[in-house]
Amino acid sequence: MNVKQFIFIGAMGMTLQGCNHIGNFSTDSINKYATPQALIDQKKLNAANGGAKEYVYDWGQQQKSTETQALYPRKYLGSYCHAKGGKFALLYKSNLYLVKDQTQKKRLTGNSNVKQGIGAYECVLPNERWIVSIEPTAEGKLESRLAARVVSLQTRMLSADEAKQWYKNVASNSAEKKTAKSATTTKNSKTEIAKEPDNKKEAEKKKESKPTVVEATQTVTAPAVETPQQQQLKAYVTARRDLSKGTNKLNACNNAQRAYNYGKLAGTNANVYTDSGMLVARCLTSVPAYSTRFSNPKGQADKILQNLASNYNHAGAKRMLKQGR
Repeated sequence: MNVKQFIFIGAMGMTLQGCNHIGNFSTDSINKYATPQALIDQKKLNAANGGAKEYVYDWGQQQKSTETQALYPRKYLGSYCHAKGGKFALLYKSNLYLVKDQTQKKRLTGNSNVKQGIGAYECVLPNERWIVSIEPTAEGKLESRLAARVVSLQTRMLSADEAKQWYKNVASNSAEKKTAKSATTTKNSKTEIAKEPDNKKEAEKKKESKPTVVEATQTVTAPAVETPQQQQLKAYVTARRDLSKGTNKLNACNNAQRAYNYGKLAGTNANVYTDSGMLVARCLTSVPAYSTRFSNPKGQADKILQNLASNYNHAGAKRMLKQGR
């Protein structure tokens, strides 16, 4: 067996293993993930540093029937949502804005497997909803020299406002570029026509009477993409501040829930996650505008406190559980 054959069989084995794993993604196994962010982290849908991870989207002519890996992030999160009793659907389409190389973008745009697995997806549950963004950042060949191509995918949790702002701004930037290009083409066409008047003197008079227009070029910069760690910390700080002041309580509770939903992120202090959970438990027991959204708010609070007490030895959570009894 030569090296190419060995690599080929190894790649096939990994792919089939991935297919079987997703196929056996049952309700029982899904329940061990406290949040969708925990699923992203534990299933390693992103690279070790939290950045984009490579997935094969085209295995080549000899492996056309092999399932594409580029659908894995969407399938995992969709299965997680459905197992929780939610509805998982596309919220915003991707225009591959993060892929800067036009040749790479053209290849990805023409591949249906890639297009089916990217964009912003929303999971709507009875008591909450969450949004995940799956965006390609680059495309290239598989390093093992197989006739396969990979796409780098970044999977991130977003709030409703963040998703709306990101995809709205990206769409606006693309529209502005198209409009500017169209305006330039129209202007050039008018200039060409003006060069061929029957009466040159009359044309020159028109030019003299025409005011000179100086066009200002404005560069539109895409909004900086915050890391999940930054998003979690931002939501937690806002929630803690508002609850301490006693203002915007409902919004504060929503931010606390958002921060807690990220789970314990790699490279962050556990306090951000655990303290967010404490805030959510507090909201469930003392903020009616928030707690009335749940059928059993005290039970939900106890569940969170049990998690913090058992898995993180949180003294505050243990104290609240004793007081509740």
